[in-house]
Amino acid sequence: MSVLCKGFLLLVLFTTKLEALDSKFAFASYYGDHMVLQRGPQRANVWGYASEINATVTVSITGVGQYQTSVVKGPFLDRGVWRIMLPAVFQGGPYVLTAELVDGSSITIKDILFGDVWVCSGQSNMEFTLTHEFNASVEFAEAINYQNIRLFTVNHSESGYQQFEFSSVEERWSLPNNKTLANTGSPAQWLYFSAVCWLYGKHLYEKLGYPIGLIASTWGGTMVESWSDDESLAQCGLKPPPRNRTYVGFPKYPALLWNSMVHPLVNYTIYGVIWYQGEANAAPTGTPAMMNRYNCTFPAMIDGWRRQFHEGSNGETDVLFPFGFVQLAPWHNNATITVGFPDIRWHQTADYGYVPNKRMKNVFMAVALDLPDYTSPFTGIHPRDKEDVGKRLALAGLGVAYNHIDNRYTGPYPIHFQIFVAQNTTQITYDDQHLDIRSKDGFEICCLDQTTHINCADDKAKWYPAPINASDNSSVTIGYGGVCGSALVSSIRYAWRESPCPFKACAVYTRLNDLPAPPFIEVLLSPSAFVYH
Repeated sequence: MSVLCKGFLLLVLFTTKLEALDSKFAFASYYGDHMVLQRGPQRANVWGYASEINATVTVSITGVGQYQTSVVKGPFLDRGVWRIMLPAVFQGGPYVLTAELVDGSSITIKDILFGDVWVCSGQSNMEFTLTHEFNASVEFAEAINYQNIRLFTVNHSESGYQQFEFSSVEERWSLPNNKTLANTGSPAQWLYFSAVCWLYGKHLYEKLGYPIGLIASTWGGTMVESWSDDESLAQCGLKPPPRNRTYVGFPKYPALLWNSMVHPLVNYTIYGVIWYQGEANAAPTGTPAMMNRYNCTFPAMIDGWRRQFHEGSNGETDVLFPFGFVQLAPWHNNATITVGFPDIRWHQTADYGYVPNKRMKNVFMAVALDLPDYTSPFTGIHPRDKEDVGKRLALAGLGVAYNHIDNRYTGPYPIHFQIFVAQNTTQITYDDQHLDIRSKDGFEICCLDQTTHINCADDKAKWYPAPINASDNSSVTIGYGGVCGSALVSSIRYAWRESPCPFKACAVYTRLNDLPAPPFIEVLLSPSAFVYH
């Protein structure tokens, strides 16, 4: 049973604001001219309102067919709702969709395209508008070439209850141009359109060639818990906020943004989601508890979104729909910070270091730790180079979400460690035969301390630089002199800094698509890795 239908049966005790809907017969707020509906083989869901319960609604779409449904009671006090699942329509358009009551009342949506619908969400680096991107003027000038990409932006709102409608919309479905892509608010506001969302969609479109719908739902400075549903929070021992109160101001409680800025979309068939968030959960911005549980809260949030979108769309949104994220970019121009962002980057992968993995299936990421912008007028936490982010994320999305495996879409990742004890060196072999080594720095080792018994996973552990002294197409060899004395190397980590390197100048890349290796930490190396001769 769909989420919307469950809402009808529960008759929850709240009234969703519908100021934008003057008529008693209307489509839901995120349907409108110029929109994108999800293409086949998935079926698009269309729903709306009518005042007369049990009335028949006839829905027709040009060149496809005509279908009927009935108005039923719902969670809205002054009207019922109707819903229709369209047959699978493969990419194309434009189409015209009309809904009509038996009394002759009708409503129409024009210029509909069928393609893939992606939701873009997170905090300020996803909210960061294209206006402030380095190549903004070029993007605005070229937007005319991408009229099959359509844009929609949700306005900020928060609620203690799961909403079925948006309280307001910042930007209704629009074609891209220098106005619809540009922030029209004050310099302190980032209204529309999300730079990462646009650039991701643009690069997808260039490869796929069919329409792309982009829905941006973002709020700067917010924690992952605010975007999580009740069940996801419970997986990590957290509780939702009290229901019986009005929430205003900054959304500092769990579930508030899920309830009001994401849940209204669950009845809308989508293809996938991209996400850029985590800064607010990293110390010192977030509490240590918020940071340390991110390896639970983030994967659990993905689980919750997948479950709810699948259920809300009557199974048309895949239960494992592709989910992409941006691994955190640098912040301060300080090479000594080892707590906060490095922890979140690791936890973003559920502590695997890479995606997809056993815990995070059908998930992809863009590594951004080598894209600092310390002179950004929006502070270093908001780097302006979103072009590389969008390109890397789209490359990974094409690989995971669309199975385009002709090109490598991830940076190199270590698959084998061999520690030569007598030589004080370690050879690290990668899953890539095309390594591009740009710096000798970035690796560190931790010794097995038999006197203090401090584990290398402890914050008090001592880490020593281990520069690269040799490399080939698939491996690097790092050296560390006699820093461990008679002790053995226990652990190795790479790029474990908030800001680990200058722009595109970390140590390890692949020559295939110019992608950086993600950070890793390998604690308590296997005894089989040690060579004693």
